[in-house]
Amino acid sequence: MKKLNLLSLFLLLTASVVAQVNLDYQKPPQEILDLVDVPRAPWVLMNTEGDTMLLMYRDSYKTIAELSEEELRLGGLRINPKTNIGSRTTFYNDIKIKGIEETEAGTISGLPEDAKLSNFNWSPDESKMAFTNTIEDGVQVWVLDLKTATAKRVTEAFVNANMGNPISWFKDGESLLVNMLPATRKELVNTAEAVPTGPTISTSDGSKAQNRTYQDLLQNPNDVFNFEQLATSALVKVNLDGTSTLWKDAAMYSDVSFSPDGNYIMTSTIHKPFSYIVPYYRFPETVTVYQQDGTEVKVVNETPLLEELPQGFMATQTGKRRISWRADQPATLYWVEALDQGDPELEVEYRDQVFMQKAPFSAAPQKVIKTINRYSGILWGDANTAIAYDRWWNTRNTKTYVFNPSDGSNMGEVISDRSYQDVYSDPGNFVTHDNEYGRSVLTLVNGNAYLMGDGFSDKGQFPFIDKMNLKTQETERIYESEYTDKLESLQKALDIEAGKILVRIEAPTEYPNYYIRDLNDNSLDQITRFENPFKSIQDVHKEVITYKREDGLELSGTLYLPVGYDMNKKEKKPMLLWAYPREYKDKSSAAQTTTNPNEFTYPYYGSMVYWVTRGYVVLDDAAFPIVGEGDEEPNDTFRSQLVANAKAAIDAVDDLGYIDRDRVAVGGHSYGAFMTANLLSHSNLFAAGIARSGAYNRTLTPFGFQSEERNYWEAPEIYYEMSPFMHADKMKTPLLLIHGVADNNSGTYPLQSERYFNALKGLGATARLVMLPKESHGYAAKESILHMLWEQDQWLEKYVKNRDVQEIKKQKEVKQ
Repeated sequence: MKKLNLLSLFLLLTASVVAQVNLDYQKPPQEILDLVDVPRAPWVLMNTEGDTMLLMYRDSYKTIAELSEEELRLGGLRINPKTNIGSRTTFYNDIKIKGIEETEAGTISGLPEDAKLSNFNWSPDESKMAFTNTIEDGVQVWVLDLKTATAKRVTEAFVNANMGNPISWFKDGESLLVNMLPATRKELVNTAEAVPTGPTISTSDGSKAQNRTYQDLLQNPNDVFNFEQLATSALVKVNLDGTSTLWKDAAMYSDVSFSPDGNYIMTSTIHKPFSYIVPYYRFPETVTVYQQDGTEVKVVNETPLLEELPQGFMATQTGKRRISWRADQPATLYWVEALDQGDPELEVEYRDQVFMQKAPFSAAPQKVIKTINRYSGILWGDANTAIAYDRWWNTRNTKTYVFNPSDGSNMGEVISDRSYQDVYSDPGNFVTHDNEYGRSVLTLVNGNAYLMGDGFSDKGQFPFIDKMNLKTQETERIYESEYTDKLESLQKALDIEAGKILVRIEAPTEYPNYYIRDLNDNSLDQITRFENPFKSIQDVHKEVITYKREDGLELSGTLYLPVGYDMNKKEKKPMLLWAYPREYKDKSSAAQTTTNPNEFTYPYYGSMVYWVTRGYVVLDDAAFPIVGEGDEEPNDTFRSQLVANAKAAIDAVDDLGYIDRDRVAVGGHSYGAFMTANLLSHSNLFAAGIARSGAYNRTLTPFGFQSEERNYWEAPEIYYEMSPFMHADKMKTPLLLIHGVADNNSGTYPLQSERYFNALKGLGATARLVMLPKESHGYAAKESILHMLWEQDQWLEKYVKNRDVQEIKKQKEVKQ
């Protein structure tokens, strides 16, 4: 018996050893690799006049070495403490300049070598562009002169970009206000080596603090010390000749903004006490206004620590919030205050009140407008006209108001009252222009405003421009795209009176390029000529298919057939279904199609389109609506609706004759991963699944998740029924789990995948867990992405394309 026990122990230990696979980064098959490793077209940044473009170039991916640089995660921020900039910042390595009349872009002289550029800021007259360049030991500020196409450095590498963009222009365009490292910066605590001086203690005084499961929070006194050091800056006035003077002493500046006329500067500073349960943007904050020379004018607001808010997605703080400058006036502050104590449970006629106060900010604030729902923004026009917006999550309602900002007794007129999920009724966005202060304001021409919309309808997508009389609310359509084989996106009205519109046009095999459309004669002038880098899949068949769920709800998805597929022969192929569930409060909105078959086929890092090169049919972005009408919440029937969506999608493609329905895989990222695990646990529709960066145990997110507003103790059955972890014993389908070790998304911390895999393994399910070092919720390093694609390909080849016939029979018997 003793020998038997020893043998059992040896086998158990051996099994544990072989279950762990040490593997270097792998690369996917060449067909996929050819689509991944391609040059990226530049980001296009156009000036207000519409005559000059800056083309910003960057590498498609970071490297694992870059992700492995030192990173501190503090208060919701991720910081490189050596360089003093966000550790996940996207950097550009080249800039070119192009006039719209020119055929070729010109180079910029003087740019730094091995450039890592970010934080781009136009000067007030747009003759210059300021930006940061990150070097080995810090961040510098550079300025590009567009007229001479030259760039020069104006600071040493002592810039502090830890709290975001550190650059603001003075109105004269000859100097900058820059967040710089203070002379008082102390050496950071090495938390890995520091000896604790006591425990970390959090307390509850009986008040409810139902917060989401935020990531990267402060965890101990050493984190508190390091956060304070990294967040603290001195504000320095930097002239373009490189000279500088201290403008304001060191503080934890979270925001700096100039008044439209440039005569006042508003700062937001963070203060103690900090928190271990909420991010930095809910720490105590003071908002102060100064004159241009640094003289304090007024402390506008002081906000306490916000650990406690009423329950609900529409809950907010009391007192002033969202303080900003009114865009159409020289120096007027405006803000919003809750009329319902920030509590969505209280029944009131109006939820919010907007106030404003003109410089020098000594007179009593003026009332501007009240909103029925929670305030969501204002687009300023002129002294007599502005547009306000509100929304209410619980009903998905949004309202648009036109109002007179000079008459505080006028509550405004509702000109749009709709579900924001009803895309077919979307009236579009109001056209704006830059005023004399360089601020974006509502364009008004003889009492008319203009709206540009995406133009989704039951007949397809046809972007449009409408002219609206704001008094009568009558609209006239002055342009509607007529393309049925391309997609035209309306980017910006360069001059709506002259009929000049910046548009982008693309097709499935035609890379998106920019044009100037003249509405007067409907002509097009092409201003970029980017080539299609994905020509190996340019002949792939692509279409948007529509089909119905068993309850009659209309669904859709983008269908891709394999490279070289013979549509007449109709050989049955394996299929990969990729989706992401979305919640709705009405079936009408849920049934709307917002996918355009004429979009360019762009296989980004997380795309499944790559597998058309491997012989798979791909149904991408398949509609997975979860509907709860009236008093019913969508999640009350989450699982049954998931399965119904999946079955309808498979049936639809199977009816077309393209697939072997016994060789269908399902996958998704984040909430799509959660969907995948649920589908494999509660249906026998799939041969295998791929779940990336998901959450699988909803009791670990007890105060709500995704669109679930109820907490665990209010709806324990919902949390239990929706959690794949609770049903791990039902998993009989091979599941590939992939997760970034440094995931920072609320609720999808790596522990979710680790514990779920342990449960699956303990219960004998077929599963593989791949933890990607240094990666966050989305993956960035080229090595990680190539390996992820390799893992997915290996999984699909083994468990889907080459699935054993006996396994198919066995799984069906088990599931039955």
